[in-house]
Order: sequence, then structure tokens, then C-alpha cells
Amino acid sequence: MARQPRKDTTKHAREGETTVRIFTMTTRRRRRDDRRSALVASVCLFLIVLLPSAASLSSSSSSSSSSFSSPQQQSKIITHLPGFDGPLPFQLQTGYVEVDESNGVRLFYYFIRSERDPAQDPVMIWLTGGPGCSAFSGLVYEIGPLSFDRRTDVNGFPKLLYKPDSWTKVSNIIFIDSPVGTGFSYSKTEQGYKSSDTQVVTQIVIFIRKWFDEHPEFLSNPFYVAGDSYCGITVPGITLGIAKGIEDGSGSALSLKGYLVGNPVTAYWYYDNPAKIPFAHGKGLISDEMYQAYKESCSAWEFSQECTES
Repeated sequence: MARQPRKDTTKHAREGETTVRIFTMTTRRRRRDDRRSALVASVCLFLIVLLPSAASLSSSSSSSSSSFSSPQQQSKIITHLPGFDGPLPFQLQTGYVEVDESNGVRLFYYFIRSERDPAQDPVMIWLTGGPGCSAFSGLVYEIGPLSFDRRTDVNGFPKLLYKPDSWTKVSNIIFIDSPVGTGFSYSKTEQGYKSSDTQVVTQIVIFIRKWFDEHPEFLSNPFYVAGDSYCGITVPGITLGIAKGIEDGSGSALSLKGYLVGNPVTAYWYYDNPAKIPFAHGKGLISDEMYQAYKESCSAWEFSQECTES
């Protein structure tokens, strides 16, 4: 009887393990992407639910003869939020401050008083990066007293939980939707939506002056400018603008102490560009030969014919 060739079971086992491993990695990645999509959807849905409240603030401010210079008349105390069970365990105020009268640019803010001692604790403005990320993401994902319940059904309404380790335990924080067009901040003209880093700095400095004009009880509190990511570009400029205003008397007499930046963008071209090609090589996206040619003929800061030909 002819002998049957032996099957390479080891090879099949290895192939099976590889298939399972790839399937597992794909499944995990899909679950991670689903969770990320669910969280993004939660923010969008939550902002849509809050939109009528912001719209009522906007319409009421438009009808007020003194609304252009009085953010106090454009603010509202919030005691309940959709998705949170019961009254909020902290003091939340939302409102608008106009920063460009000619274009009707109004920046929306969430102000949360310190849960320790609002009269003595620091006041801090918080700007989220992007540019173009709503300040609400800073409130629920970063330093604020709320967070989304990740156990919430992805197809259901997002639930909010109280976060006991918030920065608002020790500081008054103003979360600002900036630049205009972010979150609930808006302009009455198309021209008003054209923004730049310089314009953002100018508008935030105006915002701070007007806000403190209507909240003079906080003028003596230590004051900080803070933000993350892309705000590493604008936060230092805002701080400088406030400092100059204090020095020449054109701004509010704030007790400016400094600024904070988290994972900041500073000189994007200088610091980030040189890492792109080594990163691509390290991840196996380009060959060793191409990487070697890059090192011999190219520069991270400028293009050359030699680099193109290599």
C-alpha cells in the first residue's frame, strides 16, 4: 500500500494562529474605533441638545441694547444638564461675550466656579486645541468635572458622570469656544469667520477684559491662561497681550501669574518635520534604501533637486 504524504500540521497550526491573531487585532481595533466613534457621537449629540439653550442666549443678547458690552446679560446659570441625574454638584454659568462688534463675533463660554473657595482660588481660562475643538471636550475629556459614561449604550442617549478629580476642585475655570465657528461661538457675517492665530489672540484678550468687567469680584484672584495641543501657539501670545494691557492700563488690572500648556504645539515646522521620515521608516512604511537616500541627500526644512532625484 502506497504511503500517503504526511500533512504539515505545524504549518497549518502556524497559519491558524496567524489568522486568529490578525482576527483578534482587527476585532480589537474595530471595537476601539467603535468606542471612539461613540464618544464623538456623544459629544455631537450632547451639543445638539444644548443648542436651543445657546440659541436662546444669542437671541436674547441680540435684543438687548447693552448686550455688546455686557456679557453678564448674555449669561445663564445652569443647574441641570441632559444626561446627568439630578442637579449639578457645582456652579455652572454659560454665556456669550462679543469680541468683534463690526462682524457680530460672539464667543461662547462655560464658567465653572471652584468647588473649594471661589473667592480665593485662581481663575483660569481653558482653550482646547485643534484649532477648532469645542471647549466642551476640555470640560468632559480633560480637566472638567464631568465625563461621559463609557458604559452607555452606543445607540442610546449619552450619560454624564461627576468626576471627583477635576481641576475645578481648586480653581475657577472659564472654558471658551474659540476660534469663532467652534462649538457655539458664531459670527453674524461671513467675514467674521475668517480667522488667524493673531486674531484669536486679540479676540481672547478682548474676551477676558469684558468678562472681568462684569465679574469684578474675581479681579484679585490669581489668573492663569491655559490650553493644550495647538493652543501652544496662541496661549503665550494671549498671556503677553494681557501683560501689556496691565502694564499700559488698557486692560483689566488682573493678578496675572502665568500660563499653562499641555502637550503643546510650539514650532510645528521646526520640531515635527524632522521626525516624519524616521517615524515612517521605523514603522516600515518606507524601505531602508529610501531612508538612507533621504539621510544622504535631503533636509527636513527645505526641498532640493538632489533630494527629489534621489
